[in-house]
Amino acid sequence: MLTHFSRLTMGLLLASGVFGQEIPRLPNGKPDLNGIWARPYVADMGAKGNGRTQTGPGELPFSDAGRRNFDNYNPSTGDYTGVCMPFGLLRAMNSPDPIQFMQTETHFAFLYEQNSWFKVINMDGASHSTGVPAWFGHTVAHWEGDTLVLTTSEFNGKTRLDTVGHPHSDQLKVTERLTRRDTDTLDYEVVIDDPIYYTQPWSNKRVFTLQKDFEIIEYSCEENNKGLWEGRIKPPNYDTWHTYDSGEP
Repeated sequence: MLTHFSRLTMGLLLASGVFGQEIPRLPNGKPDLNGIWARPYVADMGAKGNGRTQTGPGELPFSDAGRRNFDNYNPSTGDYTGVCMPFGLLRAMNSPDPIQFMQTETHFAFLYEQNSWFKVINMDGASHSTGVPAWFGHTVAHWEGDTLVLTTSEFNGKTRLDTVGHPHSDQLKVTERLTRRDTDTLDYEVVIDDPIYYTQPWSNKRVFTLQKDFEIIEYSCEENNKGLWEGRIKPPNYDTWHTYDSGEP
């Protein structure tokens, strides 16, 4: 028979999730993150948001070079996303399109509906870098309890963090943390560490929601992109993309 104390303890455990809804797991015991996830559109990673859509820092800790670069950013003079170049890791993760996670005990893959991009990560905890900077960087994965931690560096510096144009350099280091809270939701946190454009690391958090009976579809940036074909959208000038080498914008 349950005593008053044991009933109270059981209630606390249920409320905390210990005996509540268990998250799905792979045979190796790691949380199963497989599925298609809806995510909020994060146009401005600095915005405070509302907690579920996003929680940003508000005011970003710009360095002088970062502030100068952001204040002088004008996508009408060169929009790399408009001419269908890769969005880069953060701009792709901020997209409102659904994303599919495919996970095994040895690999983890991001399948972006946006432009049908993909990113495959080896789960052995080692670096598999080619030594060549990349649009989406190179990622090393490890688990911290039930949280998957992805650390990415070696970016080519040719992208922006978000739609409003917050800059990053090729020295950017990104740490993503994915934690499945229950069968339907996943917490996503990303930490931006770029010593060129920001004086200290800063973070953004949001919640992804599992989409059931749903499939990602083919996506082509080039098809019917009239602005590109008619020449109104211009590619960026990467000779002036970064401004930290001089005081001129």
